[in-house]
Amino acid sequence: MLDYYDPMTPPKRPKIPALLLTLALAWPGAWAQSDAPLNSDLGASLMYELLLAEMSAYNEDAPSAYQLMLDAAQKARSEQLYQRTVEIALRARVGESALQAAQAWVKQFPASENANRYLLQILVGLNKLPDTVDPIKRYLGTQSPKDRAAAITLLPRYLVRAADKKAAAKVAEQALAGELASPVTGPAAYASMGTMRLLAGDNEGALDAARKGAALDRRAEEPVQLALALMQPAQPDAEALVLAYLQGDARLELHMAYVRRLLDAQRYSDAKTHSVQINHTAPDFADAWLVRGTLELQDKQVPEAQASLSRFVQLRQAADASEGAGKEADRALSQAYFLLADIAEQDKNTTEAERYLSLIDSPQDAVRVRSRRAAILARQGKLTEARALIRTAPVVGEEDAHNKISAEVQLLRDNKEFELAYRFLQDSVANNPDDVDMRYDLAMAAEKVDKLDEMERQLRLVIAQKPDYHNAYNALGYSLADRKLRLPEARELVKKALEFAPADPFIQDSLGWVEFRSGNLALALQILQGAYQSRQDAEIAAHLGEVMWSLGQQEQARAVWKAGLSQSPDNSTLLETIKRLSPL
Repeated sequence: MLDYYDPMTPPKRPKIPALLLTLALAWPGAWAQSDAPLNSDLGASLMYELLLAEMSAYNEDAPSAYQLMLDAAQKARSEQLYQRTVEIALRARVGESALQAAQAWVKQFPASENANRYLLQILVGLNKLPDTVDPIKRYLGTQSPKDRAAAITLLPRYLVRAADKKAAAKVAEQALAGELASPVTGPAAYASMGTMRLLAGDNEGALDAARKGAALDRRAEEPVQLALALMQPAQPDAEALVLAYLQGDARLELHMAYVRRLLDAQRYSDAKTHSVQINHTAPDFADAWLVRGTLELQDKQVPEAQASLSRFVQLRQAADASEGAGKEADRALSQAYFLLADIAEQDKNTTEAERYLSLIDSPQDAVRVRSRRAAILARQGKLTEARALIRTAPVVGEEDAHNKISAEVQLLRDNKEFELAYRFLQDSVANNPDDVDMRYDLAMAAEKVDKLDEMERQLRLVIAQKPDYHNAYNALGYSLADRKLRLPEARELVKKALEFAPADPFIQDSLGWVEFRSGNLALALQILQGAYQSRQDAEIAAHLGEVMWSLGQQEQARAVWKAGLSQSPDNSTLLETIKRLSPL
């Protein structure tokens, strides 16, 4: 199928002179799809009618152009002239006229793929959903058996434009009913039906369609792609369908799509496991090495991360040399170079870090590159020059202005200039009052300078502006719990954050800390152990160790703290906890 033509969004006005277009239409064989001429006996009257039609269209007299062209199309029995008639109506934003021309086109050429596609799109655009069933069936009937499944898969691209998604889902079910029993087209048909159900909010119905499609052919990809879209904690059966598919000879791109869904759900341990599995199955598949290296670095496995990222760079550079680098390839390489620069900085190898940064030539990453160079300057005691480097970074994309502010704030935080960061963010929020991320940063900066009332006020404003901003609920709940204030409210705030991000280990850590502060030690231990298993983070280690210590598990607590120190020896929360309870 071609891209969707919206009846309410007309084609651009043609720039070709009307006379030349008319001659092209009238010239024998000019529009033919084969060696046979389109219409070799066009008379003078018909050529004159075409000329008048095109002149009218060029002069924006759409009603005259439409009537003349439709009459010419019917006389000449020409699909090309019918298409031109439809386009004239669309450009004039007269959907009903476009529909009339498309219907006439289909009546004269009922087996025409183009005619039925145009009719389908116009009917959807005009919200005449019940009338789309027959055009869909006819359109699919024009496809060869091997192409029909692909056409079925693309059907939701048309129906998604419908205002009534439930009605569109019913149309899909009616139009595809005849395809469901076929092992060739059935999986695609069930997947398209399920996609429309998903768009209509019927997740259970979508999952049922995915199951039935997979049952027809366990190796069919379409039901698996639907199951990937359905993956969420409330629907574990969707993931079971994906995993069943991956047990076989799965296409690597689909396996990576599953890994990305795991990353979206912040299931980093599972994502890492599957990335390693892909590396073993297909060691030359570059994308899995990038994900693996990123997660290894996140887990402080620095040598392993460096090896994985270097392998990715090697594979991607080899592929780019043979095929030519694309935009996506550039961004992926940039990400790898950033991470390798991170590793070099951790090793205090400034020259190597600068070398990796110099390899990044993507304009979209200019602010990020400047920020990293600014961090290197700041560590050399040149904070003023570092801030100036960020501020003079070119603004290329829409988000660059925001990113420059965020980078400068992070620079000040990293150098413990909390008061400067707070004042800078006050000014920034005053200039960007609708930027919820910036307001959230202001709240966190207020907390750092002990302006707790201001922190809470700003977080409440963030929640009011964006009720699903889970980090704001979490930050407020954790802050209250850490100070043993309003613990029931703190618990509700953190639980609200978990509704939006149930697998986030840092929010789980906050809930564990609330329970600890509330005296529920056993529950706190259980929650924090789960959070630490999901993410080996120093701050989570500090909290888990303190709960263990309070339960009399001193040796286990020390072991957790030592592991946390090996990953982040400078973490202030962990260092304070150890100093307060038991110096190692």
